[in-house]
Amino acid sequence: MPYCGAPPMPGSLWLRWNIDPVVIVALVLLAGIHLARLGGRQRTLAMTGWAVTALALLSPLCALSVSLFAARVGQHMILILIAAPLIAAGLPPPRDSRPLWPAVAAFTVFLWLWHMPAPYDATLHSDAVYWAMHISLFASALALWRALLPLGRRPMALVAAGTVASMQMALLGAVLTFAGRPPFAWPYTPTQAWGFAPLADQQLGGVLMWVPGAVLFLWLALRTAAHAAREQGAARA
Repeated sequence: MPYCGAPPMPGSLWLRWNIDPVVIVALVLLAGIHLARLGGRQRTLAMTGWAVTALALLSPLCALSVSLFAARVGQHMILILIAAPLIAAGLPPPRDSRPLWPAVAAFTVFLWLWHMPAPYDATLHSDAVYWAMHISLFASALALWRALLPLGRRPMALVAAGTVASMQMALLGAVLTFAGRPPFAWPYTPTQAWGFAPLADQQLGGVLMWVPGAVLFLWLALRTAAHAAREQGAARA
């Protein structure tokens, strides 16, 4: 039985909240420790990030991710593209830019690993593997955003790192979108109740990864480049 339970039926999905006390207590403790050290705008951003994290892990999206690959991808995108940058905005920036490329590499490895057939299938048969997936993906996303968000230091490296992160995510999304057959064995039966053929479910998941990931990381690259241009203009003036 997967961690989030049996595949839900459409009529009962709204009842399938995750009320695991261990997860709830862990989220409250982590958020409390983090928010206690912050104030002002940083506190607001981080609080929003932790609320989004709780929603992704505790809402019926958890159960839906057992039925639909696209729902699992959507859950991941919420965590790594919305919650992680908001929480990272409330973390102290790294002292130098050395963690930048290791963070990009770790994020890339975990993103591709957990969206491959064998590891993906393992998360549906083992609670330990399921949480290893979420923790490694979320932690690597936090490290990446913590390295990418500060402006003013090595702007071209930030642009390059943001572009690489965007391209590898878009590439994985494109691979999933244009695959000729679904490689994931688990979703074959549950998808039918939701009106999706297995291949269509996988293609939707690919699009959810491809478009938002590419847009957000490219926006970050353009933001960094614009900041560098302003700095150069001010220096010349």
